Amino acid sequence: MTPVAKDAVNKKSIQMLEQIASEAKFTASMTGRKAFDDRVIDSMGEVPREKFLPLNNKLFAYANRPLPIGYGQTISQPYIVALMTDLLDLTTESIVLEIGTGSGYQAAVLSRLAKKVYSIESIAELFESATKRLKKLGYDNIETRCSNGYEGWGEKAPFDGIIVTAAATHIPPALIDQLKPGGRMVIPVGMPHMHQELMLFVKELDGSTHTDALLDVAFVPLVMEENA
Repeated sequence: MTPVAKDAVNKKSIQMLEQIASEAKFTASMTGRKAFDDRVIDSMGEVPREKFLPLNNKLFAYANRPLPIGYGQTISQPYIVALMTDLLDLTTESIVLEIGTGSGYQAAVLSRLAKKVYSIESIAELFESATKRLKKLGYDNIETRCSNGYEGWGEKAPFDGIIVTAAATHIPPALIDQLKPGGRMVIPVGMPHMHQELMLFVKELDGSTHTDALLDVAFVPLVMEENA
């Protein structure tokens, strides 16, 4: 990348972060967070979003909106990526499960904040391209798997945080079981192409749970078949 092109990307990235900060303030009454953790914002600024998009969409890489990545899937709006990441309250020792690898962008953002990220993608073509992309870009604390996200990744459980980047009709029981006491799950819940809400599911240290509905959202549907 030439110096001029790099400067242009940096400017767009800064504008994206400013839009994220502005939207965080606007939605604070619903999310309870008027600003996101500096570590989350730094990670959003460090991960090159244009590297996770098809060529025809790279021009819009830093626009604060979702973009198609093929196979009927999307890369989420940067604000939503930042919000969902922030809600997990990750530490450098956290072990995270992501359901819906997609292009690998969300996993890359998580990898800058957590010790280990496990990411599941059900679409083989996206799994293969994301795995190659993440390896090429040097995100070496991410492990990917092509399987049904509804079932989670039991062999690697329990997880400090679980993030689901597709809408489920209900919170999958396997994911609840695989969440560590003290852990947090962020998941959109609702019917495809209908009303969906971004939910924060918390499992307390004593094993009790509670769920908060935060925002109206629109995500592609999660594959829910237990034997998919």
